Amino acid sequence: MEYRIEHDSMGSLCVPADRYWGAQTERSRENFPIGVGLETMPREIIHAFGTLKKAAALANHALLPEKMTAEKLDAISRACDEVASGALDAHFPLVVWQTGSGTQSNMNANEVIANRGNALAGRALLHPNDDVNMSQSSNDTFPTAMHIAAVLAIEDGVLPAIDRLTAAFARLEANNAGLVKAGRTHLQDATPIAFSQEISGWRVSLERDRELLTLALTPLRELALGGTAVGTGLNAPKGFDVAAAEAVSALTGKRFRTAANKFHALTSKDELVFAHGALKALAADLMKIANDVRYLASGPRNGLGEISIPENEPGSSIMPGKVNPTQCEALTMVAVQVMGNDVAVGMAASQGNLELNVFMPVCIYNFLQSARLLAQAMTSFHDRCVVGIRANREKMESNLNNSLMLATALNPYIGYENAAKAVKKAYNENISLKDACVSLGFLTAERFDGVFHPERMI
Repeated sequence: MEYRIEHDSMGSLCVPADRYWGAQTERSRENFPIGVGLETMPREIIHAFGTLKKAAALANHALLPEKMTAEKLDAISRACDEVASGALDAHFPLVVWQTGSGTQSNMNANEVIANRGNALAGRALLHPNDDVNMSQSSNDTFPTAMHIAAVLAIEDGVLPAIDRLTAAFARLEANNAGLVKAGRTHLQDATPIAFSQEISGWRVSLERDRELLTLALTPLRELALGGTAVGTGLNAPKGFDVAAAEAVSALTGKRFRTAANKFHALTSKDELVFAHGALKALAADLMKIANDVRYLASGPRNGLGEISIPENEPGSSIMPGKVNPTQCEALTMVAVQVMGNDVAVGMAASQGNLELNVFMPVCIYNFLQSARLLAQAMTSFHDRCVVGIRANREKMESNLNNSLMLATALNPYIGYENAAKAVKKAYNENISLKDACVSLGFLTAERFDGVFHPERMI
C-alpha cells in the first residue's frame, strides 16, 4: 500500500495515499481498534455531516465572506454533496467506540471534505480546521448530526413503513368485515369478537405509535450548531446559528431550527430519549401484533389455525414439510433489540457532565439501529407476511361454536352462577352448552335457541 505524510498538532504520520482522511482520523484508527469492521460510525451520521458542513459554509459565506470566499464555498459544497450522497463512505473508517464527543468523526469529516475539496479545486485551498470547521466545534456539530440523522431516519424510514403496514391492516380489516370468531383473554377462551375488530386493534396501535413519533420529531428539529465549544458560541459570528439551521432545512427539505438554549443542546440528550421511547412503544406494539399473528396461524392441525400466512421457506432440518412463522419471529427479535437499545440510549443520555455529554456516539448508534431495524422489519413483515394473511373461516366458526364462554350471553336469562354451572357441566361431560342448560333445567331447548346468538355478542 502506498502512503502519504499528513500532520496535525501532534506531529506527522503516514496515511493511505488513496484515502482523503488526514492525520487526526488516522490517529483515531490506530488508537481505537474496537469493533473494527462491525461497529463503524453509522452512515446516517456521516451523511448528516455532509449536510451540516455545507450548511455551515453557506452561513459563513453570508456572514464572513472575507474568510469563506465564493471559491472556498464552492469547493466545500461540492465535496459535502459527495459526503451526503454516500459517495465517499469508504473514507470514513472510524468506529463508534472513540471519544465520547465524536471529535474524531467531526475531524474525519473536516479532513475528507478539505482534501476532496482541494482535489476538486486543483490546489491546496482548504484547511480542515480553519475552513471546513469554521464557526464550529465537535461539541456542537456532533449533536447536530445526531438530530439531523434521527429526523431523517424517522421521517423517511420508520413513518413510511408504519403507513404501509397500517394500510395493509386496513385492507385486511375491510376484507373480513362481519366475520365473527372466538375472543381470547389470558390465552383462554373469551367472548366473541369480529376478526375485523381484532385487526382494528393492530391498526390503531400503529396509528397511535405514528402520532407519538410525530410528537417526538418536534424537539429533534432543534440544532446545537452555533453553540461551539461550551454553548457560548465562541468564534461563531452573530446569526450563524439561525442561518446554519435555515440552510440545513433547505438542504434536507425538512424543518429544522436553531436550539434556543445551546447549553442544553450540548449537554442534554432528552430529545433522543423521548423519541427512542416512541420507537420502543412501536416495538412493543409490533411484538404484540407479531405474536398475535403467529398464535392465530399456529398449527396447521394442532394449533388455533384461524388464519394462514405465507409459506416462505422450509422450517426444519429434520421435520419434513414443516413451515414456521419466520417473519413474525424476525420482527419480535427486532423488538427485543430495540428494547435493549432503549436502555443504552437512556444511560448514555444520563451522562451529561458539566458542559458536555460524552456518550454521544453510543447514544446515536443505538438510536439509529433501532430506527433502521424497525423500518426494515416492518417492510419485510408487510411484504412477506401481512399481505398474504387469509382467514380460515371454517376453523374460526368451529372454534367459536366450541367456546364455552358463549355462556356469557345467558347471564341475563339464567344468572351468572347458573351459567357457570352450565359451563362446568358442559366442560366436564364434553357436551354442548345447550345440552347442559336443558339438563340442568335452566332453559328449554326452544328458549335456548331463542336467546343464544353468538353473532350478536360483538
